[in-house]
Amino acid sequence: MDVLRAIWSGDCKLENLKSEADATYRRLLCDVEERRAEAKRRSQEMKDIAADERVALLEEGRRAKQELKGLEAEASKVQSALQAGLLTLPMPPDPEVPEGSDDSQNVELRTWGEVPDFSFDAKDHVSLGADLGILDIPRGVKLAGSRNYLLLGDGARLEQAVLRFAVAHMTAKGFDLASVPILVNHACMEGTGYFPGGEEQTYAVPKDDLFLSGTSEVPLTAIHSGETLEESDLPVRRIALSPCFRREAGTYGKEAHGLYRVHQFWKVEQMVIGPNDEDWSIEEQGKMLAHAEEFVQALEIPYRVVDVCTGDLGQGQVRKFDIEAWMPSRGSWGETHSASRFHDFQARRLNLRYKPSGGGKPRFCHTLNNTVAATPRLLIPLLELGQQSNGDVVLPEALESFMGKVLLENPAKG
Repeated sequence: MDVLRAIWSGDCKLENLKSEADATYRRLLCDVEERRAEAKRRSQEMKDIAADERVALLEEGRRAKQELKGLEAEASKVQSALQAGLLTLPMPPDPEVPEGSDDSQNVELRTWGEVPDFSFDAKDHVSLGADLGILDIPRGVKLAGSRNYLLLGDGARLEQAVLRFAVAHMTAKGFDLASVPILVNHACMEGTGYFPGGEEQTYAVPKDDLFLSGTSEVPLTAIHSGETLEESDLPVRRIALSPCFRREAGTYGKEAHGLYRVHQFWKVEQMVIGPNDEDWSIEEQGKMLAHAEEFVQALEIPYRVVDVCTGDLGQGQVRKFDIEAWMPSRGSWGETHSASRFHDFQARRLNLRYKPSGGGKPRFCHTLNNTVAATPRLLIPLLELGQQSNGDVVLPEALESFMGKVLLENPAKG
């Protein structure tokens, strides 16, 4: 079929896909309904005709039934192709989003803190962690292959301290803590916009048709899929602390060094479901970004906020702001947080609606999310920025109550 070939070959522009496939599907549907009506008419006629006349009519009915099956199959194919094509359509970006082709054209909005100028030969987090006896990458690789690691002793305690601080920070902001599955079904991945397109980066469990989630955004957002909430129940503000898994296919060089981009990590994610109100969404995104900035400031990490350009936005993101922490070993900023708003992109795919309090038809919700803390990536600036000339590492005071101390002593300093 021409429409199917156009869809799968890419010859048909996505903006024309819906109208062309819709027209084809409607035509086929009309044909199907006409054939069904004809079959019903013949069935009624059979009652009123002589037995010797029924043979020809029965043969005609069999042919019509076969034609009907063919039309139904064709209509089903067009409908499936239409749905598959529509699932790849991106969300139109906010008019305020800067134009650009990739992350090099993201626009810096502000910075916080001072980038340090060490008076000694500073080490990277891999060397610091090894010297302190808290990080062992070679043995992590031995256990599970590349981009794996072991955090030992104070390294494991530091990771947990960061995550516990993140949870405490967000519960104080009124967010509810949720414990969510890390194995999710295809509908969750598709509903939140990770499928189609993100299959290559996702670990699958084919035997059970489940997938290891790369972020708790997926289960958090999908909790109310297929539901119609009351407007009085909005907004829903939740956080989750969960292990996350990503294949990270196609990343090399400094992106793969040390703890920056690994296959397994922990993350505290903030997620909000709210009303279909653009002004509200814009204001809420600002609040969520502020929550993350306050957290990074408490960790005394210099950072910058960038307005992500059109070419670096995800499929469903209307606007996104990234927080990038200063990482001395990289000699640059490294992304640690992404605050995104989706309008109704995810809600439509998840069929997530609410009843307006003033009456009227149910409307699709707006959804937003943002990182609170992702480890071990945050350990990179914490170790590198806190290093001392004698090999010790001084941690920010905000972690003392969760860590029990702020000094990681170098056992070899003598």
